[in-house]
Amino acid sequence: MHFDFAIVGGGIVGLATALALLETGVRSLVVLEAEGKVAAHQTGHNSGVIHAGVYYRPGSLKAKLCAEGREALYAFCEAEGIAYERCGKLIVATNEAERARLAALAERAWANGLTPNPLSGSELRDYEPHVRGVAGLWVAETGIVDYNEVAAAYARRIRTLGGELRTGWRLGAVRRQPEHLLLAATTDEEITCNHLITCAGLQADRVARLCGVEPGVRIVPFRGEYYELTPGARSLVRNLIYPVPNPNFPFLGVHFTRKIDGAIEAGPNAVLAFQREGYRKTSLSVRDLFDTFSYGGFWKLAARYWQTGIGEIYRSASKYAFWRALCALTPELEVQDLRPAGAGVRAQALTPDGKLVDDFHIVDAYRMTHVLNAPSPAATASLSIGRHIARQAMKNS
Repeated sequence: MHFDFAIVGGGIVGLATALALLETGVRSLVVLEAEGKVAAHQTGHNSGVIHAGVYYRPGSLKAKLCAEGREALYAFCEAEGIAYERCGKLIVATNEAERARLAALAERAWANGLTPNPLSGSELRDYEPHVRGVAGLWVAETGIVDYNEVAAAYARRIRTLGGELRTGWRLGAVRRQPEHLLLAATTDEEITCNHLITCAGLQADRVARLCGVEPGVRIVPFRGEYYELTPGARSLVRNLIYPVPNPNFPFLGVHFTRKIDGAIEAGPNAVLAFQREGYRKTSLSVRDLFDTFSYGGFWKLAARYWQTGIGEIYRSASKYAFWRALCALTPELEVQDLRPAGAGVRAQALTPDGKLVDDFHIVDAYRMTHVLNAPSPAATASLSIGRHIARQAMKNS
């Protein structure tokens, strides 16, 4: 069977790209998802935050697409009847050293088109009565949603607009032919397409190589582990409470997130995952582990962040250490208020010199467009990312 466009990956970015193409008038399109359902990995394990765009470098693709995508997502949820809240979040400085970093963060938020509200230590409690800190920043544009519901709505619209969606279709080979590409599944089923777009997330670099494209990066998986507050402790958190991020570490630190169903998540930490889809501490893939440990870029990263990494591993192993980190924000929290929750795995692109690719990273090849890095805020920005990828693919097709 022949299609104008084939998209490998049924996560939220792949679905949003398909939707963007269909909305431009494309009618011959298929989304190919290896798992038995869409949104099985990063999308389905998302904490559900609609990010405002506080942290991203002004002028970056992340900053631009987050701003566009955030408002587009709010409008989409309203149109589709998907439950969401524009609830806001509080960023808390717990000491004087963090106060200066908070001021710099406020400047970045303003540069990204937000309207952050600086708060004194006493004013924090007007927003979160159980928080303690020396200063804060209220970001009203932040929200919450269930991204499984968003992805399901994208899939419904894709079908309504005439696109196909095939699950259980794992790409096994790609052959370049004069007029099109031939895609073969591991089950020997074949299709042809004029242009291929890959949004393969945790397998992005491998899928690019399968297509004959050297990605120039390696996907290194980081598992984020969560606890949740017991029902009796949920009153300690109204909405979202974040620390001031450590500029020496690329992740945000443990924080509190109210989910759309009322549950309160606490976390995540960030530890190396021994399997790309390794959601349990015991998950291990020899192939995935070899890919990470044989990559020089990983060891350069480890040399740079080894002290912070040890702290993350300690928090992974010790509920007490995890609790102590959270108590910096909410001292009234008791260790028994925490119970284990789920985990997610972040597909982080890493360069050979050991640098984490911070922005979205998309490359073109013959009849192909490969999305090689789409970290947070990819879910928030999915509609705008999808339109960006669709424009790039159509220009290159």
